[in-house]
Amino acid sequence: MNDALFILSGAQVRYASGEGLGPIDLSIAAGSTTVLLGTSGAGKSTVLRLLNGLLSPNSGRVMFRGRAPSPADRLEMGYVVQGGGLFPHLTAADNIALVARWLGWEPQRIDARLRELAELVRVPAETLERFPAQLSGGQAQRVGLMRALMLDGPVLLLDEPLGELDPITRFDLQGDLREIFRRLGKTVVLVTHDLGEAAFFGGTVVLLREGRVVQKGPLDELIRVPADPFVTRFVQAQRTALGAT
Repeated sequence: MNDALFILSGAQVRYASGEGLGPIDLSIAAGSTTVLLGTSGAGKSTVLRLLNGLLSPNSGRVMFRGRAPSPADRLEMGYVVQGGGLFPHLTAADNIALVARWLGWEPQRIDARLRELAELVRVPAETLERFPAQLSGGQAQRVGLMRALMLDGPVLLLDEPLGELDPITRFDLQGDLREIFRRLGKTVVLVTHDLGEAAFFGGTVVLLREGRVVQKGPLDELIRVPADPFVTRFVQAQRTALGAT
């Protein structure tokens, strides 16, 4: 549980615009929940792409299980993007099963896994036959979560999975996600800009600003013992998210 599954050591990404990430040092323990928190442009999604190998650092290192990640390692990392990221020409079921079919899973195994995930994520069977344009925002996110869980890898990466949802749908899916995290025991890394969301999911919070880690630790530690004036400003700006007055 305490072993580091991911290690970023001096990882730095630079874009042509001059913006980027790092250098940052960050370790993520196996079986933990880590929330990447910060304002827009802080580098949260960039960290997620470094973890799943969609992006390579210009300098520094990214390690997965003590070595540089390979393309095959992505099969162990479920990835949920904002809005679901579903292929519009495929049904929900075909979106979910796409990689499993590519890997040569038998149809019976695919069908059994679809039924199992539909029950876990609370998606009615008829929803799986719809195309993305026929799904609500909450349904699309649940289908995207099923796709990320299809191969049952040990890692689940979520990039603002609740950001585009209405308040009621967001509330319902938040509760379901937390229960799914608890039941499955995977290593979870979740990106958000919402302090209330970070409080809800718990675990370790990594607050980023302009591509650098400002503070890492439990949320209550960020609130009680801020490491930087920015931490205090960020918390105060979102105090209503925590129910403070």
